[in-house]
Amino acid sequence: MSGLLLRLAGPLQSWGERSAFDVRDTAAFPTRSGLIGIIAASMGIGRDEPLAALAPLSFTVRIDRPGTRTVDYQTAGGALPPGRKIPTADGKGRPPGKGTVQTWREYLADAVFVVAVQGPDDLLGDVGRALARPHWQPYLGRRSCPPSQPFLLRTDVDDPISELEDAVPLARVHRVGRTIPVDFVYDTGRAEAVRSEARDAPSTFATIGREHRRRPIWTITRRLPSRLGMFVLEDYPPRLASYLRRQEA
Repeated sequence: MSGLLLRLAGPLQSWGERSAFDVRDTAAFPTRSGLIGIIAASMGIGRDEPLAALAPLSFTVRIDRPGTRTVDYQTAGGALPPGRKIPTADGKGRPPGKGTVQTWREYLADAVFVVAVQGPDDLLGDVGRALARPHWQPYLGRRSCPPSQPFLLRTDVDDPISELEDAVPLARVHRVGRTIPVDFVYDTGRAEAVRSEARDAPSTFATIGREHRRRPIWTITRRLPSRLGMFVLEDYPPRLASYLRRQEA
């Protein structure tokens, strides 16, 4: 099955899976909801519009660098005069002694993922054109997390999963051994992989009635050839640029 390749990298990423109220978590890898959101935003699909057209898409995530989990602790409204406090639902403001709203927001710092997107050819054609010239700015789970370049690595890839396993350079230092252990996450069955579940399949992004269904995922650590790794991390940008030039030739 043909497909396209996305590279998700940036100073911060956040892929919420169980976020609620003041605590905003992140999964350890891009969620299906986050990936569908990137594509929907690129295609100009509004929050209240149906997502059924994107349901046939499948995603395989290669975890080049898992990143460092970090928490941004924020407060709002503390020590402000009554007229400037955070309003409550009834508009009266929080009572004395409870004026400060606290939030905890998780991020993955310095993470890098490469994603193979597969689906019907006509749909992939529309998705590839939209990602190349997005209607709205794509972001890595939150609007404050823009992706670095290159973002869309390739379109019209005959076998994108094999490309992840044998061709796309890894954003990782490797100096010893013939192979590199790299984690993969699939959303289609792999007999040799470990099956689990994620609650990240969106039915709608509407503000009211937003829903996410459970879906099976399969994870496995594969041994990739050491030639995909970097002796020093400074080699990664030119190696990635060389890979892209070879594909364009």
